[in-house]
Amino acid sequence: MVDPSVALFGPLDTLVAPYIEFVLLALVLLNFVSRRVAHGQHVEQAEDGPEAITRHPFHSFTSWGLILASFYFLTLHHHAGMVLSTLVIGTYLADFFEFEARKVEAREGHGLDRPKGALVAASFTFLYVGYLSVFFLIEPLWSAVI
Repeated sequence: MVDPSVALFGPLDTLVAPYIEFVLLALVLLNFVSRRVAHGQHVEQAEDGPEAITRHPFHSFTSWGLILASFYFLTLHHHAGMVLSTLVIGTYLADFFEFEARKVEAREGHGLDRPKGALVAASFTFLYVGYLSVFFLIEPLWSAVI
């Protein structure tokens, strides 16, 4: 529960803060789905030429939603929020450069590769968000060992 004396966003902190880890987990999973949908669109668009490749709006929405949610999480849990924000920004930057790489591949007439770098960055983000959101499941075992 968020202490009302340090609640930065007032009512939003009361409504969203207890569930923000699960919101982040859902956004990361949606980001994986949108990444797959966007790659399928890029492969189809590459047949029409490199200039036809555009960013997919669903993937942009999930990426920016993840960025905003991680920044909000930063206001609630400073250390975990800083780590998560760094991972999310890294994923966003990897997405940006992978998109440009797809355009170069299409321009040179190569088949489009999967966005491997962005997938690795998103996987690290998923692992950390998974750790934050479902730690309560392994906490009894973890506490017994540590």
